[in-house]
Amino acid sequence: MLKKTMLACCKVYISESKNRAALEAIERSAKLFPEAPIVNKFEDEIYNRVGYTLVSKFVPNSASDSFSPLKSAVFEMVKAAFETIDLGLHSGSHPRLGVVDHICFHPLAGTTSLEQVAGTAKYLAADVGSNLQVPTYLYGAAHQDGRSLDSIRRELGYFKPNSSAHQWIGELKAEILQLKPDEGPKSTAQGKGVLTIGATRWVDNYNVPVFSNDIAAVRRIAKKVSGRGGGLPSVQAMALAHGDGIIEVACNLLEPSNIGGNEVQLQVEHLAEEEKLAVGKGYYTDHSQEDIIERYLNQSSHLV
Repeated sequence: MLKKTMLACCKVYISESKNRAALEAIERSAKLFPEAPIVNKFEDEIYNRVGYTLVSKFVPNSASDSFSPLKSAVFEMVKAAFETIDLGLHSGSHPRLGVVDHICFHPLAGTTSLEQVAGTAKYLAADVGSNLQVPTYLYGAAHQDGRSLDSIRRELGYFKPNSSAHQWIGELKAEILQLKPDEGPKSTAQGKGVLTIGATRWVDNYNVPVFSNDIAAVRRIAKKVSGRGGGLPSVQAMALAHGDGIIEVACNLLEPSNIGGNEVQLQVEHLAEEEKLAVGKGYYTDHSQEDIIERYLNQSSHLV
């Protein structure tokens, strides 16, 4: 069945986890398109962030690509988020650039190409920029030069907390953006911030808790874990406060089939031992690609 079924996935990260009315409105908007169901939801109240994973069938070379259920469902979620969440009132210990901080499309099951889902990402970015008037940046296969999400975030100051408590509070200060958006206005949207939309191969997220309040020490660990710091190739890592006495090494695993959570866990434990710090068991923030597909197929079978 999978060989004949082309599937695409979209992960949507929203800067809110405590406003129940807002989250309910966002989820109701997605349900307008049952062909693209939410198959996973991951909330983190300390980070004040929620991640949704949606999946749908992909019809190639269709004149209706710009109106695909997946793109339409995500657009309605974005619209609902902007209508119910004010970035100026937001605070959390996870960095963010906007109310809807990050959206990424992925091909699934090896039947859909990266270029095909990149087209959906570009259609969505155009709609958000023109219809919702929010600055939108493209990355990965959705961008003409294939730039990385990491490079956009660094240029916009994503990784720098604006509070002494290692928190991100309020909205972006820059009225005129230093980096020109691909879609939408050139200045930040009040109360909304900016949005990044991309298309990449499947990415896993794996977080490892370190029992410490020493953010400098855990930052050293995160740097040595990451490929950028000479650690594990295809791993991006940062240290984020996660409550009193816990700082997480939060990792993006860009090639999880080569380097997964087990390798990250062992590396963090080794580096933490050098810092004389204790480490807890890490966790994924989403299901595996295989489980995501199975969840979608189980849900879609009830709609037939």
